[in-house]
Amino acid sequence: MPKRSLALTNARKDEIIAACQKLYETMSFKEITLKEIGRQTSFTRTSIYNYFETKEEIFLALLQKEYELFAEDIDGLCRQEEALSVDGLSAALAHLLEKHVLMLKLVSMNHFDMEANARLERLVEFKAAYGGFIRSLDRCLQHFCPELGSDGRQRFLYAFLPFVYGLYPYTAVTEKQRQAMMEGGVDYVYMSTYEIAYACIQTLLGGLQ
Repeated sequence: MPKRSLALTNARKDEIIAACQKLYETMSFKEITLKEIGRQTSFTRTSIYNYFETKEEIFLALLQKEYELFAEDIDGLCRQEEALSVDGLSAALAHLLEKHVLMLKLVSMNHFDMEANARLERLVEFKAAYGGFIRSLDRCLQHFCPELGSDGRQRFLYAFLPFVYGLYPYTAVTEKQRQAMMEGGVDYVYMSTYEIAYACIQTLLGGLQ
């Protein structure tokens, strides 16, 4: 594909993804349609099908972008810091999770639907980005916690990654949910993304050392 055509294709994809992200700020996953996304772009709605076949593919591309940005931030942390204590690394990673709340929302709320309704080639692109994210995390652990070894790093990743998938619902509680928990006798104490993530990472790293 000529450079100009590739640049236009990528620009169109980015515009579609940005439109989806904007809608997701005020609308639910179910409410957003290709028609709604098309209204936010500078080209016709039918043109979207040249790049994405379903809205799930657009959301998956948005999540892929978030994983890529998170991986860049992790690699940047390794470049900026020569060494960090367990507390320091826990705080740094917790701050990054707090920064990427969109990623947390997507993996917690809509991940299954996105993967189930995307073409294989789109899913492969996404998995490549997800793999890069995992490798960045692994490099981070090697950099700051070399004493863990390969087994310790794997144990951390297999505990940390499922935790990430379930983090968002604990920090995005509606007033209706608060009232239901109160009336249901649930002793709920609100904690921020940073507070929950810091406590989890510190516990995992402390237990592995």
